[in-house]
Amino acid sequence: MTITVCVGSSCHLKGSYDVIEKMREIISKYNLQDKVTLKAGFCLGHCAEGINIKCDEIFLHNVTSENAEEIFLKEVYERLS
Repeated sequence: MTITVCVGSSCHLKGSYDVIEKMREIISKYNLQDKVTLKAGFCLGHCAEGINIKCDEIFLHNVTSENAEEIFLKEVYERLS
């Protein structure tokens, strides 16, 4: 699975680099380095919906460093099992 975190202007200003760092921690915590590729990408086209991430072809909105693990477990981890 590839997780792309938006680092376009809007998401950057809302803290997308903190989300990237949190995602790195989560991927490491669950030992998923061989199953998940994390990358940054420019505008994902949903600027009004908070920080956006794309998990393969699924868009997730309003991600923060505070809710990233909850979203990861609900939306990503289950798909990897």
